[in-house]
Amino acid sequence: MGWLLETQSLEELLQSLVDAALSATGVEGVGVTVEREHRPMTVVNAGPPAPKLDEKQYGQDDGPCLQSLRTGEEVVVADMVGETRWGEYPTYAASCGIRSSLSLPIAAHTDTAGALNLYAGPPDAFRDADLTGLRSLAAQASGAIALAQRIADAEQFGEQMKMAMRSRTVIDQAMGVIMGQKRCTAEEAFAVLRAASQHRNIKLRDLCTQMITSLTGKSPTTPDLDHRP
Repeated sequence: MGWLLETQSLEELLQSLVDAALSATGVEGVGVTVEREHRPMTVVNAGPPAPKLDEKQYGQDDGPCLQSLRTGEEVVVADMVGETRWGEYPTYAASCGIRSSLSLPIAAHTDTAGALNLYAGPPDAFRDADLTGLRSLAAQASGAIALAQRIADAEQFGEQMKMAMRSRTVIDQAMGVIMGQKRCTAEEAFAVLRAASQHRNIKLRDLCTQMITSLTGKSPTTPDLDHRP
């Protein structure tokens, strides 16, 4: 929670967590992978091996990092030498001087799932390690990503509501015109507009906008929802 309050952005927070993991374990590299729209990417990293090992896994769409991300489970590689999972990746990791790794899930089973990945030079680097602190870092990353996603969703919802309110204003103006011309009720005026929209295969808001503009020579006015007193 302390990092969440002290940092200015999600990226800065995740970088702080990665730096803390690197400092606490002394491994050669640490990174955070996040998958959006089925595309994994490294959002932050520390230590030279992390970016290239991540990219190797992304390139073949397989590896311990992606397995942890997609299953929501911890994945430990005791020794890349002799490892038979993940195609060419273990041999490549060993050639980069990395013999063991640990991937911890972040925001598992969500639209922004990820993994905290640690890469170590010696084999069995995580066999006797106390993973409590690393799991705590992964949990903090999960909370930060979930919060960022909620904020993004709220902003998108807010924009959708503003658009709906603007559309409603234009439709109400057009309904007023129809009611004045036909001496009808609001329900009847809306039915007229909806029938015209369906007949012309045009969105109701666009139809009303065209009608108001044609009658007045000006675009219909809508409330300024971004600058309320």
